[in-house]
Amino acid sequence: MNYPAPSPELDLRSIFPFELDRFQKDAIASLNAGRSVVVCAPTGSGKTLVGEYAIYRALSRGKRVFYTTPLKALSNQKLRDFREKFGLDLVGLLTGDASINRDAPILVMTTEIFRNMLYGTPIGQVGISLVDVEAVVLDECHYMNDRQRGTVWEESIIYCPREVQLAALSATVANSDQLTDWLNRVHGPTDLIYSDFRPVPLEFHFCNAKGLFPLLNDSKTKINPRLANRGKRRQGDRGKAGRPEAPGIIYTLSHLQQRDMLPAIYFIFSRRGCDKAVAEVGDLWLVNNEESQILREQIDEFLNRNPEAGRSGQIAPLYRGIAAHHAGILPAWKALVEELFQQGLIKVVFATETLAAGINMPARTTVISTLSKRTDTGHRLLNASEFLQMAGRAGRRGMDKQGHVVTVQTPFEGAKEAAYLATSKPDPLVSQFTPSYGMVLNLLQTHTLEQARELIERSFGQYMATLHLRPEYDEITELQGQLAQLQEQIAAVDENELAVYEKLRQRLKVERQILKTLQQQALSDRQEQLAMMLGFAVSGTLLSLKGKNIPVSSPVTAVLVGKTPGSGDTPYLVCLGYDNRWYVATTADVVDLYAELPRVEVPPEVLPPTEMSLKPGQSTLGDAETFAIATRIPNPIESLYMAPEVAEQLSRVTAIQEQIEAHPVHQSGNVGTIFKRRARYIELEAELEELQAVVEQQSQRHWEEFLNLIAILQHFGALDNLLPTQLGQIAAAIRGENELWLGLVFASRELDNLDPHHLAAAAAALVTETPRPDSKVNFDLSNEVTEALGKLRGIRRQMFQLQRRYNVALPIWLEFELIALVEQWALGMEWTELCDNTSLDEGDVVRILRRTLDLLSQIPHVPHLPDSFQRNAYRAMQLIDRFPVNEVVE
Repeated sequence: MNYPAPSPELDLRSIFPFELDRFQKDAIASLNAGRSVVVCAPTGSGKTLVGEYAIYRALSRGKRVFYTTPLKALSNQKLRDFREKFGLDLVGLLTGDASINRDAPILVMTTEIFRNMLYGTPIGQVGISLVDVEAVVLDECHYMNDRQRGTVWEESIIYCPREVQLAALSATVANSDQLTDWLNRVHGPTDLIYSDFRPVPLEFHFCNAKGLFPLLNDSKTKINPRLANRGKRRQGDRGKAGRPEAPGIIYTLSHLQQRDMLPAIYFIFSRRGCDKAVAEVGDLWLVNNEESQILREQIDEFLNRNPEAGRSGQIAPLYRGIAAHHAGILPAWKALVEELFQQGLIKVVFATETLAAGINMPARTTVISTLSKRTDTGHRLLNASEFLQMAGRAGRRGMDKQGHVVTVQTPFEGAKEAAYLATSKPDPLVSQFTPSYGMVLNLLQTHTLEQARELIERSFGQYMATLHLRPEYDEITELQGQLAQLQEQIAAVDENELAVYEKLRQRLKVERQILKTLQQQALSDRQEQLAMMLGFAVSGTLLSLKGKNIPVSSPVTAVLVGKTPGSGDTPYLVCLGYDNRWYVATTADVVDLYAELPRVEVPPEVLPPTEMSLKPGQSTLGDAETFAIATRIPNPIESLYMAPEVAEQLSRVTAIQEQIEAHPVHQSGNVGTIFKRRARYIELEAELEELQAVVEQQSQRHWEEFLNLIAILQHFGALDNLLPTQLGQIAAAIRGENELWLGLVFASRELDNLDPHHLAAAAAALVTETPRPDSKVNFDLSNEVTEALGKLRGIRRQMFQLQRRYNVALPIWLEFELIALVEQWALGMEWTELCDNTSLDEGDVVRILRRTLDLLSQIPHVPHLPDSFQRNAYRAMQLIDRFPVNEVVE
């Protein structure tokens, strides 16, 4: 392992003039020992210090550090922080469309930019871009859980050269040990630095219509007993429909103000809810005169600079220290709110949960207004990580002795749910690894298929799948062991002998079946014969009796003594058995008649006793006279009638039976066990095959997805012999949710001749998600754009069909509804007029324009595209990159 030599100790006191926490010292020691670190600690506990130490150390050695963040807004914030701390010249920023001081020793970027940089060189090698880079800090590493961005984090760790140290900074997660173990396997020696210590401890409260109460008991392990019993005893605080009443926002805020618990972030899970809350409390004054004066100066200065940025209904409350913060708000206005909040001038921000995951905005108190959220599949309780992420914003280090988390009674959730979440452990990190067209093309540009597979199999997703499948792997080993043992036992028996024996057994089975069939046929024929013969039978004829009226275990040989009228046409038969018993039978009870045997003389005076009723089924013992006759009745077993074909088949069966009994396998006395083992072997083999198929399907899922993407790329001619073609190189150079779709559009040349403002609208169509049904725009799209986009429908249809066939769920955007906004903005329309003509929030309009800008900014760098098209894209960028769309980095 080619790590840098352990550093000559930097004087920590001169860098950090305060006492470091234990986990910070441990992380620094690991970095100095040349190891990577996973630092897992609560929000606000000082994880960033570890990253800052890596920067100080690199600067002292003349090396560089890359600092990556999940969001562009966080990158911008880090740029400002680091410039303040390390100086303007030492810090640079890389974004998708711009770079500031890119050769600086401290380079801030999003994780996606870092991943794209790694694509440029064979994986694991230090390319031009990573020269002198000693460490990479992966801030907010728990973003691996993010459905859209998670893959980028895993790729960054897999592709990063082993000689570059990684410092992964994460909020507390349940499986930090697994994350560390994975890094040890795919990157190199890595230490887990775990701390659940919060420098500013959290106190949990519960607010209901009666007031503000401690949520937990004294040991902070369970619900406060007073709250636990309240619901059972009191019905007085119930609202309509018998549900508990939720306290009002003003009521809750007044409690916070009385207890000196402001400033607060008040989490409400809808944009409209945040705006309504601002309107509801807009008349409250939460700032003193001095704060009010500073607020007025800063807000006025902002509005003078950006007159279009003032939010209707939000300016007056802002002067009084009240604001909203959500994705529908203009980014510039949000930035002002963040700045004022960090200065302590805003006392309450009503925010959606996106604030919890984003920029650094701690408060003294966080209020969580509801414990459930609406999702695509209905309402659900918050999970532990969501709750802890919001709760973690409470408590400002160096400013507050304690942070406060206030949960609020709603008609649907109360103290019980709040206490459950407040005492929950964090959720584990879940891999979101998903191959994309861009990943396939970029890997195949510099790697063989086998190397690409190896990289895919190094993902955290694969690692977790292997862990998850461990019981199945154990079961497979167990089954293989059982099969080997059975195989050994089966092998002890000669295979040929067994085959012969098995054939004999099968043959015996068949011959017995034939015998049974022949016997049934013979019996049926015999029954017909008997019925006829009995009509002529006279006294003395020998019969064989067994049936409904003669319930004996084996047939009784008897002599016919006489006939007596029966119930139908056939008479009843009065017989004397060889056992000296009288029987009354019906013709159905006669199983045989021995016409070939001499008759037995019965004197006419010999009759059954007079007390015996002559009905079928009657039987009684004879006397001495009948005994003499009974002894003369022969045993006709040998003479039993047998059809010739039955006799022949019986001898065949007997012969095979004798062969089987003489066979060595039969003689071994172990026949049953041998065949049981063989049957068990076949059963286990099928079980093993089924289990292996399940395991293979689950463990090879990512590779299957990768191969499916290859098949689609080959279909469209983006790969030839597993190497990217011209189309493949175009798609590989694009960043997006579906790089192949964007590559196909650019390569189709349908957009080549559009004017810049038309091109801006067409680009927007490719990156704008399908809007909500109630979204509207009051502009018509120009014919030029409609026609150009219409020609792309054929390619899109083909892509849909192929993606469906290969079970690929990547979006293929082609949006006609909203993009007229982009065209009007590119034509120079004023911001207020633009927003007046759509139902979309300002933040959403900015997001569409920024996504459009991001795509346009890539076109000049994509190979094989006409110069005129690239110039048009650059011109289109200039048309839309103005306030409030542009991102100003001072």
